[in-house]
Amino acid sequence: MKSVLVIGSGFAGLTAAALLARDGYRVTLLEKNDQPGGRARVWKKDGFTFDMGPSWYWMPEVFEETFALFGRKTSDFYELVRLDPAYRVYFGDGDVVDVPAGMKELEALFESLEPGSVPKLREFLAQAEYKYRVGVGDYVHRPSHSITEFIDFKVLRESLRIQLFSSIRSHIRSLFRHPHLIRLLEFPVLFLGSTPGKTPAMYSMMNYADLVLGTWYPKGGMVRVVEALVSLCKEYGVDIRLNHEVKSMKVFAGKITSVETTAGSFSADVVIAGSDYQHTDQQLLPEGWKGYSPQYWESRTMSPSSLLFFLGLDKKLEKMAHHTLFFDEDFDRHADAIYDHPRWPERPLFYTSVPSRTDGSIVPEGKESLFVLIPLAPGLQDSETEREAYYHLVMDRLERLTGQKVRDHVVVKRSYAMADFTADYHSFKGNAYGLANTLPQTAVFKPKLKAKKIKNLWYTGQLTVPGPGVPPSLISGRIVAEEVKKSFR
Repeated sequence: MKSVLVIGSGFAGLTAAALLARDGYRVTLLEKNDQPGGRARVWKKDGFTFDMGPSWYWMPEVFEETFALFGRKTSDFYELVRLDPAYRVYFGDGDVVDVPAGMKELEALFESLEPGSVPKLREFLAQAEYKYRVGVGDYVHRPSHSITEFIDFKVLRESLRIQLFSSIRSHIRSLFRHPHLIRLLEFPVLFLGSTPGKTPAMYSMMNYADLVLGTWYPKGGMVRVVEALVSLCKEYGVDIRLNHEVKSMKVFAGKITSVETTAGSFSADVVIAGSDYQHTDQQLLPEGWKGYSPQYWESRTMSPSSLLFFLGLDKKLEKMAHHTLFFDEDFDRHADAIYDHPRWPERPLFYTSVPSRTDGSIVPEGKESLFVLIPLAPGLQDSETEREAYYHLVMDRLERLTGQKVRDHVVVKRSYAMADFTADYHSFKGNAYGLANTLPQTAVFKPKLKAKKIKNLWYTGQLTVPGPGVPPSLISGRIVAEEVKKSFR
C-alpha cells in the first residue's frame, strides 16, 4: 500500500486526503492547530458559535460534485438554505438595495435603477453562464503543469470568447451606466483578490454564480462542510493528527525522506502540502531544494488580508440581512489602499454577516451573532490600537446607516487580523485569500502544483491552481489527488 502524507486540513487537504484514502492509499494528515478546517475553523464562547473563515456558500454544484465522488450528497451531511435576499447593500443614508434570489425580481431591480437595462442584464448573464460552463467545467480542472495544456485551437478560441484578455470593469461598464448596478456587478471580484480593472472579464462567471446559482447557507455554519469532509476521511481510514505543526522537511536525492513536526517525525511515498505554499517552499524545505526565490514571492500580487470582528449581541439586529455590504464609501479609494499604496484605509468599505438570522442554533436564545470584515492590504503591521480604532470607525457607520445601537449590546468580542493569519496559518504577509486572480497569475502562471525540484512533493490549496475560495480549494484537492495517482501509476 502506497503512503501519502498531507500537510494541512483545509478544504483542499481534506478533499485530497479523503479521495486518496478512498482509492486505497494509506493517508496521514497533519494539522498545525487543535481542530481541522484550516481557515474554516470555529470559535465558541458563552453559547455563541462563530465561523472564523469563509462565510459565503456559492457554486453549490461544486460541493455536490465533490461529495458525489464518494457516492454521497450534501444533504447526507447538512441542510442547505438559499438566502433571499442573497445580500443587502447600503450605498448611503436611506439608499439600500436588496439583491433578490428570483430572476424576475432581479430584472425588476435593474429596470428600476436603469430603465432599459433588462436586455443587457440577460445578455451579460448569458455570457457569464457560458464563461462559467467553460471555466468551471473545463479550465479550472486542468493541472496547469504547462502552457501546452491550453494550446489548441478550441482553447484559444474559447479564451477570446470568454474575454480572458480584457478586464471585467470595461466589460461591465460597456453595458451598464448606473453606479449601483456597476458596483453590484463588480462586487464578486473582491473575493478574487484584485481590482475590477485588473481582473479578466472571464470572471464575470462569478456574477452567474452570484445572481443565478445563488447564495446559500449550510445550517450550523460553514464548519458543517469541514465536518462532512472529516467524516469521509475517517470513514476511509485517514489518520488525522491535530496539534502537529510541521517544522522542517528532510530531502535526499530529490525526494522528501521525512517530515519533522512538533510531535514527531513522519515519512511517506508522497507528500502533499496543503499548507501555505510560500511558507512551505521558503521555510520548510532545505536550501537547494526550494522551488522559488524570495524575490519571486515578493513580486506576487496577494489577495487582501482582513480585519475581522466576531461579536455576540444580547439582542436581535434590525435592518440587516444575513449578508450586508456597506458600500457607502468610495471603492477605488479603498482599493488604492490595498493594492497601489498599501496602508490602513481612511474610509474603508466593510461587510457584515448575521448568520443567526437564518440559524438560531449558533447563538443562545434571543441573541445575535455578528461578523464584521474590513479588507486590508496584506503585510500591514497591526496592533490593538489600530483594531480598536477601526472597530469604532465601522460601528459608527453601521449604527448610523441601520439606525440602531450595536456596541452597547456586545457581550462577546474577538478581533482577528494579519498577525493572527500569520501565527495560525503561516499565511504569507497575513493574506486571507491567497494569490490575487490577475491574468499574470492565472492557470500556468500560478505557483506549480508539482514541486519543481522534489519528485515526491505536491501542493494544493489557494496559492496554486485553480485559485482562492472554497469551491476552487475543493477542486484543487481533487486535481492533486488525481495527479498523485497518475504519478504512482
